[in-house]
Amino acid sequence: MANNNIIFNHDFSGGLQFWHPNCCHGHVVSQTSGCAEGVVSESGTAYAVVSNRSQPWQGLEQDITSRLSPHSSYTFSASVRVRGCHESHVQATVRLEHVGSSPTFVHVGSTKASSGKWVKLEGRFSLTSVPVRVIVYLEGPDPGVELLVDHVYLCHCSGPSHRKFEEEVKGVTDDEAENIILNPRFEDGLNSWSGRGCKIVLHDSMGDGKVLPMTGKVFASATDRIQNWNGIQQEITGRVQRKLAYEVTAIVRIFGNSPSADVRATLWVQDTNQREQYIGIANVQATDKEWTQLQGKFLLNGAASRAIIYLEGPSAGTDILVNSLVVKHAMKPPPSLPPVLENPAYGVNIIENSNLSNGLNGWFPLGPCTLAVSTGSPHLLPPMARESLGAHEPLTGSYILVTNRTQNWMGPAQMISDKVKLFLTYQVSAWVHVGSMANGPQNVNVALGVDNQWVNGGQVEVSEDRWFEIGGSFRIEKQPTKIMVYIQGPAPGVDLMVAGLQIFPVDRQARFKHLKKQIDKVRKRDVILKFTSSDSDGLSGTVVRVKQIQNSFPFGTCIGRSNIDNEDFVNFFVNSFNWVVFGNELKWYWTEPQQGNLNYKDADEMLDLCLSHGIETRGHCIFWEVQSAIQQWVQSLNSNDLRTAVQNRLTSLLSRYKGRFRHYDVNNEMLHGSFYQDRLGKDIRAYMFKTAHQLDPSAMLFVNDYHVEDGDDTRSSPEKYIEHILDLQEQGAPVGGIGVQGHIDNPVGSIVCSALDKLGILGLPVWFTELDVSSINEYVRADDLEVMLRECYAHPAVEGIVLWGFWELFMSRDNAYLVGAEGDINEAGKRYLSLKKEWMSHAHGHIDEQGEFRFRGFLGSYNLEILNFGKKVAQTFVVDKGESPLEIQIKL
Repeated sequence: MANNNIIFNHDFSGGLQFWHPNCCHGHVVSQTSGCAEGVVSESGTAYAVVSNRSQPWQGLEQDITSRLSPHSSYTFSASVRVRGCHESHVQATVRLEHVGSSPTFVHVGSTKASSGKWVKLEGRFSLTSVPVRVIVYLEGPDPGVELLVDHVYLCHCSGPSHRKFEEEVKGVTDDEAENIILNPRFEDGLNSWSGRGCKIVLHDSMGDGKVLPMTGKVFASATDRIQNWNGIQQEITGRVQRKLAYEVTAIVRIFGNSPSADVRATLWVQDTNQREQYIGIANVQATDKEWTQLQGKFLLNGAASRAIIYLEGPSAGTDILVNSLVVKHAMKPPPSLPPVLENPAYGVNIIENSNLSNGLNGWFPLGPCTLAVSTGSPHLLPPMARESLGAHEPLTGSYILVTNRTQNWMGPAQMISDKVKLFLTYQVSAWVHVGSMANGPQNVNVALGVDNQWVNGGQVEVSEDRWFEIGGSFRIEKQPTKIMVYIQGPAPGVDLMVAGLQIFPVDRQARFKHLKKQIDKVRKRDVILKFTSSDSDGLSGTVVRVKQIQNSFPFGTCIGRSNIDNEDFVNFFVNSFNWVVFGNELKWYWTEPQQGNLNYKDADEMLDLCLSHGIETRGHCIFWEVQSAIQQWVQSLNSNDLRTAVQNRLTSLLSRYKGRFRHYDVNNEMLHGSFYQDRLGKDIRAYMFKTAHQLDPSAMLFVNDYHVEDGDDTRSSPEKYIEHILDLQEQGAPVGGIGVQGHIDNPVGSIVCSALDKLGILGLPVWFTELDVSSINEYVRADDLEVMLRECYAHPAVEGIVLWGFWELFMSRDNAYLVGAEGDINEAGKRYLSLKKEWMSHAHGHIDEQGEFRFRGFLGSYNLEILNFGKKVAQTFVVDKGESPLEIQIKL
């Protein structure tokens, strides 16, 4: 076994050589000194002690990258124990670090370690390819508990050495013990497996011996497939538990008439009321050349009377091959650490020679275009940059003129690889113009090439009549090898002009100080409590305590039908939000998947729950203008039948729920789709609004679209949105509110505020209807969320904020959740709750000589306590919106 072991210094005879304590302390205890410490080495040589642990993930690690082989499996074994508690969980984990993406974690094995004896920790894992860095580490005990490690073995699973090792460790691995899949590697033939609409066959090879198992001796195929959903399946009823997160790992490939295809893992569930649900777990692009790992997670909210997991996806005639399938309780990833931002240099432009005072030094043409310096551009800094930077020296009026452009991507460029710091949010700003040869408006984009990946730094639509401001932002979270910034976009032959390009890190905390003052102005009101009593002389000096019990500002979230079966989800939901929107259950494709087959049961049950807790609801959405979101039967209708179906949809939905939904998104994403307008004419959009209003006059009717607030999409700029709304109003559409979805990355306050200022001109309430932010680092995610919440709450045009979900595995974006799948609140969730608490007012003091008590508080409901001569009087009151101080008479 030792000859096959790829762990260096496996028995700690060389001290901690090759080992690294991860954010903690470590030392080695030899055989002789072990007696003095009360623990003797099991191996008879030495053992390591990991101490000063403040987090469960802290432990002992070793880099094994250079000693691994692709398409290989490895078996792990170590002797462990703990000190500082009776027993604690210890696990072995492998961290895989990739270029350009976040690290992934593979659970190798786990055990309950004891303080009284050494315990064997065993497990196994497989690699289809070797990433840039692989670390194996031991972790798990509670903070403060010392982890003791004796010998560690990690052996390649092949040949006599492996068989000898298996004989020594005796028993199944923790993966096997935890796996709820029976016969996961087909060692017992096809027992426990079945075909889903097709045949399944066991193989030791295929393709004249070219296709062999990646591990073990056999694999299975799903063959004679005639539908995409045909595949291989196993029933896991009774073995899968609700409210537990499960990790699914499969080794798959394809065989047949396609070189590559999408392979998906899906869970079919039937609950105790016979309701069926299909849960998409994971997908991967599989090939006919090599085995690929498919990996994902799922969670069941409610109890399942039946549950079947299956693999599906490729087109008819393509076989799905499976070497193994593991479904086990998902281990929680180690928590994020706050990023260390050293010398951030907020507000300092990282662009060299931005003002062109040194000619074109630092700049180069991207492609065979021509750069020259000219004069005549604005001297003022663009407004969004001015909002972030404050007082700033004027621009020089010089600009780069780009001519001889033969491709859209040609323009001025500059390398900034050594100037960009990780985790800082950078704001992008410039003046841009196009030449007179432009045939209509041109799209101009500040782009970044980050290791050959395109990153959007902002876009604007430009016409030839004037200079336009371009603004955007970006953030780099993984260390790249090179970063190039370039300005591109106009059609070939169109000259491009660029002036005053600024890229600078944003000081968010400085912005927050400004926003706190704005929030106090916009969201609070002066209150005068006027007390009267039969004994007026006894009022002065009476103690008054005021405590807000609810902020009336709408803070909402998106939920799904299955979520309400999870009491932990419901508890967080009803205690943290006062508005809600349904993710899918009110959309037409959900309520009428086949023509005439109506399903309102899910929406009814969700609506009943929300109304029982006093939570207001938004109706999302009556129609969706993007063709890919429209069910096939609707797309296949002719114009007359489509118009009838539209009318039926309006009548069915709004008559059923009249007075129950406060808002409706009437026709979602009209700036990004045009299905109904193309088929039924321009007037159909206004018709939808007018008919919806006739059917339910109490509901406020919204437009709703994305990338309005971030400068990332010229189709939905604030100017385009305003033009769109005015056009609807001119046709008589009763547009009552503006929905800004808010799916945003690395937000910058001044850019968001600029968009809101423009939209506010219309005088309509603005709601953020689908807000989410995403970062693998919880602290960065929390910072992004705080930026958005403070900007929205501080702006007078914004009248509500709805998050697009909060629970892991039930959000449309990865790394956007506030609460983990099993209910643990992460840093982003804590930040949200902290802001909610910050925006609650409390005051205490004494009634003055005029019989009054004054304070300034957020709008909402309050409890009032009056203490006088040992007596306590309690009352409630409401602070509503108003410009003048609110006077409330209190009779004692």
